[in-house]
Amino acid sequence: MTRVAGVDSSTQSCTIVVRDTATGRLVRSGRAPHPDGTEVDPKAWWDAFRVAADAAGGLSDVAAISVAGQQHGMVALDVDGAVVRPALLWNDTRSADAATDLIRDLGSQRAWAESVGSVPVASFTASKLRWLRDHEPDSAARVAAVALPHDWLSWRIAGHGSGGTGRGPRAAGRTSDGGGAALDALVTDRSEASGTGYWSPRDGDYRRDLLELALGRDVRLPRVLGPAESVAARGSEIVADGTIVGAGAGDNAAAALALDMRPGDLAVSIGTSGVVSAVSAAATADPSGKVAGFANATGAYLPLACTLNASRVLDATCRVLGVDHDLLSELALVAPPGADGLTLVPYLEGERTPNRPDATGTLHGLQLATTTPEHLARAAVEGMLCGLDDALDALRAHDVPVNRLLLIGGGARSEAVRQIAPQVFGMPIEVPEPGEYVADGAARQAAWALSGTATPPVWDAGEAPTVHNGPAEPHIRQRYAEVRDLAP
Repeated sequence: MTRVAGVDSSTQSCTIVVRDTATGRLVRSGRAPHPDGTEVDPKAWWDAFRVAADAAGGLSDVAAISVAGQQHGMVALDVDGAVVRPALLWNDTRSADAATDLIRDLGSQRAWAESVGSVPVASFTASKLRWLRDHEPDSAARVAAVALPHDWLSWRIAGHGSGGTGRGPRAAGRTSDGGGAALDALVTDRSEASGTGYWSPRDGDYRRDLLELALGRDVRLPRVLGPAESVAARGSEIVADGTIVGAGAGDNAAAALALDMRPGDLAVSIGTSGVVSAVSAAATADPSGKVAGFANATGAYLPLACTLNASRVLDATCRVLGVDHDLLSELALVAPPGADGLTLVPYLEGERTPNRPDATGTLHGLQLATTTPEHLARAAVEGMLCGLDDALDALRAHDVPVNRLLLIGGGARSEAVRQIAPQVFGMPIEVPEPGEYVADGAARQAAWALSGTATPPVWDAGEAPTVHNGPAEPHIRQRYAEVRDLAP
């Protein structure tokens, strides 16, 4: 039996699945946590990958491996391949002003949308590079190459580089294969490149002028591989010499590949962030900045709108009420739709849709009758879903067809979320069998790279999604819309 591995190197953890190449059957899996925070030494990702690989029974027997990862993060490397400073993650909002500066310097949001399909926000790599240039000029001067988290981990798996953060111009963390040669081995894929702010999905090429606008000069960037392209690993204690390393993908593109999404399908993912994404045959360009015009993992496009506040809204409410997620769900289902007017605008970490990085969360409609755990639990679930529905409306405004809603991610495990979502979205939702969709999509891509075929392999889809339906409750969204812009 030929086996492939898929890796999900997410914000919170590293998950590895090993699957049978022919059928997609899960053989084994492993997981390890990542450190908290919005910046991290990439060595932590490598350490977690090694622990997860051990937990998965090792990877020496896999023929191919692909890595899907959190998008946008900035991994800056020096001439020796050492990490210049801890990587800034997508959810680090210190680069919000830098994004504003980039928009001003190019002339308008429309100019950015027409150039790369998206308008810079704090999460984009270009914004983080601009922040680095402006706030840490000595570090910026040492940058010889820029990679994304998935690019860096794939590079390490393929046998290049070493681990730690460099502490000087030629400090610890030297590459195992020497300077520029190692940097030339960096690769990425269309979906990840499209989230940098300096690669055009429409043109299929880097915009070096925009990279220079961000960092102030040109540097090495990963070679962009096609969906089924790969490189060969040089061998290590983890993967065998000659193991195929696939192009990899952004987390949302990998999940779409695992779900075999087609035009008309739309995924609502409730994880650390909330993501609404759809497969499209044509590139999109939204000058408002609400919809990011990304590429997907099959050669098409993945228009996407993202919220910063998703499952952690539920986590926070659990802490406030002193309950676990199961009890939070039970409480939310006791209160009536609309929570008798109690409305949470859940901008707990700023917000990306709408682009309000400095906003804070607010609770409206407190009365004696609504100061109950049940009402607060209901308001938290509804507020989180209303934020996602704002993102869904942004895609609809750009004529993205919405025929089928798939609800995925950790938040989709909540019974309250599953029951309340049709009331907020105004249409049925389908909840696929819980799984590691990002890692599974990476595994499917690895099998595709191994096969050399024109299309990804067809794997057993498993159980049919569970359909949840119910009457639409438009007053929930109406009340939310009334108070949303009151948030500071």
